[in-house]
Amino acid sequence: MDKSGISSVNNSQYDLYLQEIEGIDDYWGPTFRAIFDNNQELEFEKKLNERIKHHDKDIERLCNVYYQGFIESVKELLEVRSQANKLNSQVVSLDKQVHDAAGGITKSSSDLLQARKVQNNIASVIAQLNLCLPVFIIYSKLQKQIADKRYYPALKTLEELEHLHLPHVANYRFSKQLQENIPKYREKIEGASMSDLKDFLENIRKFSPKIGEVAMRHTNEQIASDPTVVGRKKKRNAPQPPGHFSDEDRSAQELIDFSPIYRGLHIAHVLGRSSTFEAYYRTERTKQVRLVLQPPSNMHESEESYRIYIYAVLGFFILEDHVLNTGRGLITRTFLDEMWSMALSKVVTALQTNTAYCTDASLILRIKDLIMLFCTTLRNYGYSVKPLWELVRELRDHYTEVLMQRWVQVFRKILADEDFRPIEVNNQEELNEVLLSFPWEGDLPDDIRYPYVFPFSSMVPKIYREVKEFIYACIKFSEDLNLSQVEVDEMIRKSMNLLLTRTFNGCLTSTLRSPHVNLQEIIQIIIDTGYLEEANIYLDQFISNITGEETRSVTSSLTHGQSALFSVSREDAVRQICEKLKQKLDEFFELENYDWLLVEPNGHASVYISDIIAFLHATFQSFTNIPQEAAQMACKSACDHIAKSLLAMLVNEEIKQISMGALNQLNLDLLQCEQFAASEPVEGLQEGILLTYFEHLREILDLFISWDWPTYFHDYAQETNKYKKVTPEVAIVILEKLKEGDKKTMFTVLKKSERDKKKLLETVLKQLRQLAQIPAGK
Repeated sequence: MDKSGISSVNNSQYDLYLQEIEGIDDYWGPTFRAIFDNNQELEFEKKLNERIKHHDKDIERLCNVYYQGFIESVKELLEVRSQANKLNSQVVSLDKQVHDAAGGITKSSSDLLQARKVQNNIASVIAQLNLCLPVFIIYSKLQKQIADKRYYPALKTLEELEHLHLPHVANYRFSKQLQENIPKYREKIEGASMSDLKDFLENIRKFSPKIGEVAMRHTNEQIASDPTVVGRKKKRNAPQPPGHFSDEDRSAQELIDFSPIYRGLHIAHVLGRSSTFEAYYRTERTKQVRLVLQPPSNMHESEESYRIYIYAVLGFFILEDHVLNTGRGLITRTFLDEMWSMALSKVVTALQTNTAYCTDASLILRIKDLIMLFCTTLRNYGYSVKPLWELVRELRDHYTEVLMQRWVQVFRKILADEDFRPIEVNNQEELNEVLLSFPWEGDLPDDIRYPYVFPFSSMVPKIYREVKEFIYACIKFSEDLNLSQVEVDEMIRKSMNLLLTRTFNGCLTSTLRSPHVNLQEIIQIIIDTGYLEEANIYLDQFISNITGEETRSVTSSLTHGQSALFSVSREDAVRQICEKLKQKLDEFFELENYDWLLVEPNGHASVYISDIIAFLHATFQSFTNIPQEAAQMACKSACDHIAKSLLAMLVNEEIKQISMGALNQLNLDLLQCEQFAASEPVEGLQEGILLTYFEHLREILDLFISWDWPTYFHDYAQETNKYKKVTPEVAIVILEKLKEGDKKTMFTVLKKSERDKKKLLETVLKQLRQLAQIPAGK
């Protein structure tokens, strides 16, 4: 390296040493050591002097720059010295003044000390007065609260006085007196609280019906606006603007001020008498509910009585529900449920008993609506109402019974006013009127000639119309019952079935048994019942259209066995036809004038028998429109009655004598009757069935006319006996009469033939008496 390069390196090294010295103030040892180790101290000294000179130049330059400012600062400092001297003189003057004032202050300090003592005494007196004054204020407040009957605040004030204020004035004599009076005040407050509770209980007992009425009105309004609200917790309406409240706008709970209960409960809790208060409340309310549950006398006579009773019960339990929710344990859910369970059974019993006496269907409907609203309101408050629903079902049955009683009168009037003649129409308008009033399935001729006669009487459309009215009346009860279409449908069908099978059948039976109804009218009634039965299918469709339920033959009691719907009435009608026939036949028999001592028969049947046969032919020809079974039964009954009547005449005790000529005449009459029986007067009869009714009399007459006693005695008691229906007793009676008839002349005994006949008769009588003495079955 050349010299210039070495010199440059050394200069850099020296600058570095100078920077370290300038940058470090307190530890230069390493720097100087490095200088001396490198033997550079001389050169470094030179460099250091150069640096010193450089800095001196810088300092000189700076001094030249700030010299003028320094001169000015010195001048200002000189001015400050003069001002400081002036301030010193002022301080000295002020100090003198202070010393002069201190003398007056020292004199006033003694006066202040004395004033402080007086002030402390006054403060002590004020402090004691402040301790006593609240006691007197609180005591005055207590007296005023008791006078204003604000017992709960008075009790709180009494506690405040006892525990907060009296301990601070325990050293005073009046404190002891107040302490002794505190228990007396508590007793006074408790007594007043119980008195308020008694007054409250008495007032709410009188006001309960109003509570129930308002609650049911609100429920009715909710149902009208939203039918789905039934069975749900009721919602409170939005509050009305101030000044616009009325009984109709306020809820049931808002009509009653429950503060006496709350105050009394709080007071009892504070006094430690909660159990006593609760027991008293529950006991009194239990007594009151028993009074509420007693129905008013003659409640069944008017709807208002039912309303008063239901309103009172509902109001009572609405109040109890409110007390349960707000009374802080005054009553429990268990207590309320037990009381409601007891009340529910009594309410149901009372309503059952009184509605049972109700005979007004419209009143029953209103009662039903009232009970339904009662149930809905109770459910909204969480009460169980299942027995009341069962009561409504029972009331439905009673309603049906009442309707049936009403329709008994309707049916009786229709039947009483009816002439039981086929309807006769004289023009198309009358024809259309009949067809609109009754669904007749008969075929009308294309060219109708007036007057046209229907096969049924006016009773049929009238009854049909009234049955439809009955169905409408039944529907009214099922409204608002929340029943399914199936239940409503079955209920109406069952009610209609009862109406027709029991009520209408009963009215028909009474009509049929009336002595004023003749035979033709009874026949027309049987015809009419047939058309009514055929119309049941239309009634069935009518019910389905109303209920919306499809016609179901499985559930419809009318679809099964429609022909048996009026079977009871028809059977009774047939019996009445038989009775009427018997009466008419008896009239004919009363006209008979047999000569029981007739020597020879007339050679033909008796006139009255011919009249009977003609009458029966005419009568049975009119049976073409009645059921075949009815006509057959009437025909059998007539033949049986004729046979029995002929036999009765023969064995009549009043007839003492009979001749063989009379028996032959009776035989001719019997032959006429047998010819009638064999002629099949009514279609469908079993062949020979009518002749069986005359067999008994036929065997008697054959036996006596043929005098076939040997056969009778030989075959007696055998199945093959041709005279098996002739009993010895009947034979004895007739033989006795024949025997008496032979005594009519005294000359007959002279004839040998007559004596032989008499002897034979005696022999036959003897054998018959012997047979008569044999017990039956041997």
